[in-house]
Amino acid sequence: MASTLPDHPHRSPGHADGPADRTGGSPDRTGGSPDHPDGPPDPSPHPAPPRQERNGRVEVHGIDHIPETERRGRARELFPVWAAASVNYLNLVVGGALVLTGLSLWQAFAVVVAGNLFWLGTGLLAVSGPAAGAPSEVITRAMYGVRGNRVNNAVTGWMISVCYFALNLAAAAVAAFSLVERIGITPTTPIKIAIVIAIVVLTLTISVYGHAVILRLYLPMTLVLAAAFAVVGYAIVRHADFGWTQARPLAGGELWAAVLAGLTLIASGPLSYTTSADFSRYLPATSSPRAVLGWTALGGFLPSVAVGGLGVLGATAVDMTDPQATLQQILPGWFNPVFLLSLVVGTIAVNALTAYSAGLALQAVGIRIRRTLSVLVDGAVAVSLTLYALLVSNFLDTVSNVLQLTVVLLGPSTAIYATDILLRRNRYDGRALGDETPGSPFWYRAGVNPAGAVALAAGVTGAALGVDTLYTGPLAALAGVDLALPVGIVVAGTVYALLMRRRG
Repeated sequence: MASTLPDHPHRSPGHADGPADRTGGSPDRTGGSPDHPDGPPDPSPHPAPPRQERNGRVEVHGIDHIPETERRGRARELFPVWAAASVNYLNLVVGGALVLTGLSLWQAFAVVVAGNLFWLGTGLLAVSGPAAGAPSEVITRAMYGVRGNRVNNAVTGWMISVCYFALNLAAAAVAAFSLVERIGITPTTPIKIAIVIAIVVLTLTISVYGHAVILRLYLPMTLVLAAAFAVVGYAIVRHADFGWTQARPLAGGELWAAVLAGLTLIASGPLSYTTSADFSRYLPATSSPRAVLGWTALGGFLPSVAVGGLGVLGATAVDMTDPQATLQQILPGWFNPVFLLSLVVGTIAVNALTAYSAGLALQAVGIRIRRTLSVLVDGAVAVSLTLYALLVSNFLDTVSNVLQLTVVLLGPSTAIYATDILLRRNRYDGRALGDETPGSPFWYRAGVNPAGAVALAAGVTGAALGVDTLYTGPLAALAGVDLALPVGIVVAGTVYALLMRRRG
C-alpha cells in the first residue's frame, strides 16, 4: 500500500532523548554524527551490550528512544517470550468454558484455532518496535496525537493491563492456595493475602529488571512449562472421551451466538497485547518485519491452541467449572504439586509482561515517574482488584465478563494501530515520536489527532452496540449474536483509514 502520510525522517528541534528512565528523557549522550545518528561507531568488532545487560542491573530505559548502538538480538528471541506467556491456566480455563457454553468438541476446537489467529495482529503491531526504537505506548502518538495518546494509554494501556494482571494473579493465587493446603496449611484470609503479595513480588521483580531479564528467563520458563503441560496433556488425552457429544446440540442462532461469543473470549487474549512493540523495540532497525511478525505470532498461537485444546478435551473428562481441583483427580499423585506450581509460574510469566507494559503506559500518560516505580504502582492496584475477585466475586464469571467486555476497547484500538502501520508502511521516527512539545509532528490539532479520536470513538460505539454479555446492545438484539468484536474492528479500521487518507 502506498504511503500517504509523512514519514518525519528528521529529528524535531525541541526533542531530547536518552537513557533516562523518565517520560521526558535526557540529552542524548551518544553524540551522534551524520553517519551515525545514534552515536559514534564502535571501534570494536562487537558493539557493547546495552548498559542494563552489561551490568545485569535494572533496565535503564523507560519510554525514551532506544539508540541503534544499544539494539541487538534476533527476531526468533521473541518466540519464547510469547510462548511462556501463553502456556497458562487462563487458556486452559477458557478452552473448557467453550464446551460449557454448549459447543461440541470439534466446534470448540475450531473456535480455539480461529480465535488465536488474532495473534497475527499482535505480530503485526510488534513490527513497529524495531522501526521506531520505541514502545507501543509512544508509537501510538502517531495515531492519537501527543495529548490524545495520554488518554488512550490511561484507558486502553494502563487500566486494561491492570485488569488482566489482576485476573491472571487471581488464577495463580487460587493454585497457590491449593498448594499450601496440600502441605497442611489452612489458607485463611491473612494467609491468602500474604500469598497474593508474594506472587506479586516475584512478578514485579522480573518486570522491574526489565527487557534483558525477560529475554533470558523466558526460554527456560517456556521449556519447563511445556514439560509440565505435556504431562497434563497426557493425562487428559488418556481420560478424554473423543466421542463425547452435548446432550442438546446447538443449532441455528444459538450455535452462531455461542461461536461468536467463544471467538470473542479467545481473541481477547492476543488482542490484549496491543503493546507487543514493547518487547521488540530493542531489535536492530534492520530486523526483518516478517520475522518479527512471524516469531511473535507463532510464540502466542501455538501454545495457546495447544493449551486451549487441552481445556476443550478436559471438559469431557472432568468438571471444567473448577479445572484446577478436578484435573488433580486424573493426574499422577506425585505430579499434583508440580501442576499447581506450574500454574503459578505460568501466570507469573504472563503477568511480568503485563506489568512491564502497564508501567510504560503509566509513564506515557504524562506522569513524571520512573518506570521501576510505575511498575510497583501497577502491582499495588492489581493486588486490590485480585483480592476483590477472589474474596468477593465469582472468579469464572469475572473472567468471562471482563475478557469479553475489554474487546469493546481492544478490538478498535488494535485495528487502528494495525491500519496505521500499513498506511505508513511501518515507517516511524522514534525520536520525533518522543517529542511532546507543540512543535512535534505528532501534535496535530491541540495535541489530538482527530482521525484517531473519531475512529476510536466510532469503533468503541459500534462494539458497545453489538455487545451481548453483561447487557444486550441493539445490534446484538437485532442479530441475535454478540457482534462487538467484528463491528468494532471493521468500523475503527475503516474510519481511521478514510480520515488519514483524506488528511494525507
